[in-house]
Amino acid sequence: MFARNIMTKNVVTVGPEAPVTEVATLLLERGISAVPVIKGDGTLVGIVSEGDLVHRVQGDHEVPRSWWLKLLSDPDGNPREYLKSHGRTAADVMTSPVETVTEFASIAEIATTLEAKGIKRLPVVDDGGHLVGIVSRANIIKVLVDSTEGSSSNISKADEDIRRSLQEELKNYTWGESTILNIEVEDGIVRFWGMTESDDARKALELAAKNTQGVKAVENNLGIGRLPAAAI
Repeated sequence: MFARNIMTKNVVTVGPEAPVTEVATLLLERGISAVPVIKGDGTLVGIVSEGDLVHRVQGDHEVPRSWWLKLLSDPDGNPREYLKSHGRTAADVMTSPVETVTEFASIAEIATTLEAKGIKRLPVVDDGGHLVGIVSRANIIKVLVDSTEGSSSNISKADEDIRRSLQEELKNYTWGESTILNIEVEDGIVRFWGMTESDDARKALELAAKNTQGVKAVENNLGIGRLPAAAI
């Protein structure tokens, strides 16, 4: 499963010249926490989040700084910081460049990037850098929940036995319980989806599956990192 299968396609966007007040109003009215900034041809040039707007309202001069940090970094001497805190348009306050993924990025790749970068969403772009969608933590969790709810409806007894045996085995280990995991079994093939805490835990989960009676193969789609329970 790829970004193109789970992404939100009808993305709310603004142009670089959109006034900051217009962007803030848009976020409030649509109940969203960020909006991509695109040029007239659809090319992604940045993203404005609630954090960027908070920065715009507060300004760096209200952020506590120690005396030695002031000596090393004068916010009034940084033109980009001045634009961020005083800017009037989306182009002034947006985060750029933007972390993105392609339409064929796997769920594991997306989840790992979100965790590693400490962000909540990733714009999806085509080969030309044009915005085609956006994928968030909420999109990933929805896939996991939907997959879990439908996993038992079309599964054979043999596959269900494999799944149950593997789940019971993983309960014996803390690295198994600390994983946000969905297990699918079809025709003896085990598929892992979700997030785990380390590469060693990822390998251990795969080995546990291979050692389960009846398993023919394992497809490990697990990302590495800790995905928060509450996704936005």
